[in-house]
Amino acid sequence: MQGKYGEAGSIVLRCVEIYEEMLSLDHQLVAQVYTTRATLLSAQAQGRHSDAEPLYERSQAIFEKVLGPEHRDVAQSLNNRAELLGKQGQYAEAESLYERCQAIKEKDLGPEHPSSAIALSTRAALLIKQGQFGEAEPLYKRATGILEKALGHEHPDVGAALHNWALLLNSQAQGRYAEAESLYERSQAVREKVLGPEHPDVAQSLNNRAALLESQGKYAEAEPLYERSQTIREKVLRPDHPSVALTLNNRGKLLQAQGMFGEAELLYRRATEIWEKALGHEHPNVATALSNRASVLQSHRSTTGRCCCTNSAQQPGGLVEGSAEL
Repeated sequence: MQGKYGEAGSIVLRCVEIYEEMLSLDHQLVAQVYTTRATLLSAQAQGRHSDAEPLYERSQAIFEKVLGPEHRDVAQSLNNRAELLGKQGQYAEAESLYERCQAIKEKDLGPEHPSSAIALSTRAALLIKQGQFGEAEPLYKRATGILEKALGHEHPDVGAALHNWALLLNSQAQGRYAEAESLYERSQAVREKVLGPEHPDVAQSLNNRAALLESQGKYAEAEPLYERSQTIREKVLRPDHPSVALTLNNRGKLLQAQGMFGEAELLYRRATEIWEKALGHEHPNVATALSNRASVLQSHRSTTGRCCCTNSAQQPGGLVEGSAEL
């Protein structure tokens, strides 16, 4: 994939050179190709954010000059810049841009338009990163209501919005488990009906529902959900996909919590191998899997009397997957 990014980047860079030479520097096509190049730079494995940021800024400036400060293309530029800043932890700057993006969309398209709902969800996701759950929840709630009204209750974007709202409730310090479980169930039902029972989004819902149940000690209910999530991912994606590793890791945590140390260690080992191959040896997910393997081996040795150490403290349960894109 990285090779494809390089090839695409070379093509886009050539387009930039041609447009800059043949057109005015404040032409819309120049702005569009700046955006494309910035997006490619940001998406690369090492995320060249510092190179992408000035391109997004120049693109935004051109669109504002040519189309006016309240055009929807300006809103998209603001969204792109905000997303990039959020990745770099510059949350205050990103929030300001998201707010302006939302205001433009609501004025241009109306506050009940699906695009306005997407702007609300994007802002909410940024607030969650900062632990501002109370501020994020009304945004998700409003976004879900808008999408249900505009698109109907059985639309993929509605399923994604319900998933994100559930994720928020589950992330709060005093996890609102019953409410989150209800939203996860609704999200899963929508996704299964609209996308089919073997879609990756269904696997995401299954994984996160299982993690929620596991956190409440409902191991028997969580296990079949993890298993089904893994089956879908191995079939639809591939057996060595990073998402498969996430589910393997989570199943390992579940088995470890029930004292099934040997089975858990095998799952951790496979998750480690997949993540190392896909993400590199220094990725945080690899560290997580290695830590889990060490924990289960220590626990196993303690219970079999082969060392005098006590059981290590049980680490948090399964990993949940982040906000779904609308």
